[in-house]
Amino acid sequence: VRVDMGPPRLRPPEIPAKVEGERAVEVPIEVDGETVRATLVSMGNPHCVLFVESVDEAPVRELGPKLEHHPLFPNRTNVEFVEVVGPSELKMRVWERGAGETLACGTGACASLVAANLVGRAERRATIHLLGGDLAVEWSEEDGHVYLEGPAEEVFRGEAELKTLLQNFEGRWQG
Repeated sequence: VRVDMGPPRLRPPEIPAKVEGERAVEVPIEVDGETVRATLVSMGNPHCVLFVESVDEAPVRELGPKLEHHPLFPNRTNVEFVEVVGPSELKMRVWERGAGETLACGTGACASLVAANLVGRAERRATIHLLGGDLAVEWSEEDGHVYLEGPAEEVFRGEAELKTLLQNFEGRWQG
């Protein structure tokens, strides 16, 4: 399946992130007295992308929650740890806000490619290896949109009556 994920948002207020400037590229962030550099991107949700020597040895479970809740991110953030294998190949692990480490994140893969391209570490199209499988991501020069491509499987099929659904939500919808 190939999905148009739309254009990345790169201006800090649109991410949102409390960072000065037009783009948040290689931003120094202090955590526990040490400084990490991150590139910030929104794909409809905030992402903090860090480049590491090895994703297998990256401190995902230690640093992920600290960055997720860092004061720079008023709505918290997802944190991607990215190893550049080559200009068209990245490896990624992700700490998702509110969930912890997950096997994959489509918006995170998109944000990682955009960030890697912005800092000159990757081309505009790459294969991204995640714990849950591989994704192909392209940041189109033509329309500025990011395209995500990967396998899709049916995992559930069901039926529901609209009337029943509306009754279940009655009184809870603030809309």
